Amino acid sequence: MKIPLLAKHRRLAGSFFVLVLIASGLVTVRIVQTYVLTGLPYTDSFAKGGGDEWKALGGTWQLVDGSMRNDSDERGAKLVAGSNRWRDYSLEADIMLLGRDGDAGLIARSSDEEQGVDSYSGYYAGLRNLDNTLVIGRADHGWIEARTEPLLEGVIPFHWYHLKIIVVGCEMAASAADPTLGKRIFVTMSEKDCVQTGRIGLRSYSSGGAWRNVRVTPATRGMLQEFQAQANNSPPERLRPSSNPPLLHSDDSPIESESQPTASSIDSPIAQPISSLRLVSRIRPEMATVQGVVVLTSPTLFVQDSTGGVAISHAQGPPLKVGDEIEVTGRPEPLDFSSILRDGRVRLLWTRTPIPPLSVTAFVELEGYLESKKDGPGNTMVLDLHKGEQSFQAVMNRGRGDVVFRKLKQNSLLRLRGICVVNSEYTHNLSPFVLLLRSADDVDVLVGPPWWTAGHLAAIGAGLLILVLAAQVLYSRAEHWRLRAVLEERERLAHEMHDTIAQSFAGIGFQLQAIRNDLQDTHSKAHRQLDLASDLVRHSHNEARRSIATLRPESLESIGLLPALDSCARKMVDGGSVAVGISSHGNCRPMPIRTVDALFKIGQEAIANVVRHASPTYLNITLCYESNEVRLAVEDDGVGFTAGGELLGFGIGGMRKRADSISATLLIKSILGRGTHVEVAAPLPPQLTLKTWPGHILQYLKEYRSNAHKWGRSHPYIYRR
Repeated sequence: MKIPLLAKHRRLAGSFFVLVLIASGLVTVRIVQTYVLTGLPYTDSFAKGGGDEWKALGGTWQLVDGSMRNDSDERGAKLVAGSNRWRDYSLEADIMLLGRDGDAGLIARSSDEEQGVDSYSGYYAGLRNLDNTLVIGRADHGWIEARTEPLLEGVIPFHWYHLKIIVVGCEMAASAADPTLGKRIFVTMSEKDCVQTGRIGLRSYSSGGAWRNVRVTPATRGMLQEFQAQANNSPPERLRPSSNPPLLHSDDSPIESESQPTASSIDSPIAQPISSLRLVSRIRPEMATVQGVVVLTSPTLFVQDSTGGVAISHAQGPPLKVGDEIEVTGRPEPLDFSSILRDGRVRLLWTRTPIPPLSVTAFVELEGYLESKKDGPGNTMVLDLHKGEQSFQAVMNRGRGDVVFRKLKQNSLLRLRGICVVNSEYTHNLSPFVLLLRSADDVDVLVGPPWWTAGHLAAIGAGLLILVLAAQVLYSRAEHWRLRAVLEERERLAHEMHDTIAQSFAGIGFQLQAIRNDLQDTHSKAHRQLDLASDLVRHSHNEARRSIATLRPESLESIGLLPALDSCARKMVDGGSVAVGISSHGNCRPMPIRTVDALFKIGQEAIANVVRHASPTYLNITLCYESNEVRLAVEDDGVGFTAGGELLGFGIGGMRKRADSISATLLIKSILGRGTHVEVAAPLPPQLTLKTWPGHILQYLKEYRSNAHKWGRSHPYIYRR
């Protein structure tokens, strides 16, 4: 029992070693993900059209002209990225506010983010044009303002500023710089119980914003002290700005505002309703002026008032966002269902969302199934959809890189909200109408694609095939281990029999021979009895040796099946006049250990029967390898037998059961006076390759059906259960 116990301990040790390797691998992967894949420094890829690593919590975030832009006036819209294990670092970016009475800035050491106002835990520093200050504070699902520092010139919308934050330990410092004026202000704060680690984020409040050149680098205590020294040496800003600083274009030139009347604004033409543009003459159209609210900025500028909507072609003016109230002057072009203002000059009237108009005539909401998606001009995405027999297209900005593009799957049911246009400039006479969507938030996935698509079914079939093959491999390995254990147990029994029964028979025979030699010749009757007893002991000793050889076929592992049978036959006929011959045909192939063991036992029993009962002069053993099976034949020229009660003996019954155990066919032919032919045909596993495995599977199914039909008919010399 020591050998199985030792093997069990080895298996347990091996399993423990495998578990340790798996655990070590998981720990290594976690370390790589934490400190390598999410390591510092970090630089955004907005200029290259990338932003997949950022997660949006509110707002309408999209990439526009190399910057991340939020056109929403939502309170507390956030966009976060990075690792929650980032500790001491410097965060900087260029920031532009897209409206009044709000703020935009950067978040440091953020965690536990949710959608909503100040719904995160971390620190925030930003520019606020409600009071024209640089503000810094702590957010913990609520706002705690630490310090503010005023800007002399004020926080001007549509103007780029550079904002920088350094956090080291429980101290934090921030600065804001105006690159055009070369001025910079600082603000600092510290806490006892501070947030130690967290991600970075972009945030706006009651105003849209734009961010570019976001960069994060590791920070040290020396960098923070140098930053604080600059803050202490900078002169304080003592003058407060006016309550309404001028708005700027992207080139920093002033914009005329409704809150700051100028000569140009007083003398501007009277605005007319958008619906009246359809009444303009198509032959000699005059310039027209309309006022309305921006409802779409990309792929085209679209304005609406209470009477309708109009598209602005080749608009010239400041950067706009959804909700801005503007005045546009251009050349109207009436179409069948709507109008277009060509070469429109835009004047910004108000940078906050005004009171909604009394009616909305341009927006529609539709549902449809996604047929395909493709890239459109100007960083847009074109969706081909259908609902019933109606097909249409939708055009939208990509937003944050390819996130939305990958999210939308073919055959998904989508709900879309946008502006419906029928102009050939958008439809290209290929679809009846096109929906222009403001952002990715105007697309809702109602139902995903069905799982029974051709690709999914192919993947499921491949997965099932892999599982079946894996199960077959595991089953084969388990059978191999089980048979190996059986062979080890047989070898142990053979050793036990050799050390006990065989040696005892040898000792008994020696003692009987010694007793006979000591008896006088006058005891003839005792001599005969001792000779009979010695013969019986010798016969029993030979049977024990044969049984030991049967239990311990070492030659199978060392020299193969056919040489092992040859060695077995020669040992059985040793000292006799029987000639033994062997032959092999076909290409030798590896066989399962179970098949080899069964064939050896069947051949050994057939050879023993020949030696015991047939009185032959020759014995021939043949092994033939074919494409899908192996045949073993044992033939002699002995006395033979008739198909009767002899076939019900224990030896042939055992041969039949062993053949059944490996799905083999046993055939016995015998003629009185002319010998016996015993043949067993065992199937072999096919040699699978990438080209031949489909044919092997079809052949196996055909043979299975054919064999099932044959098994239903009886045959006098085929032995089955």
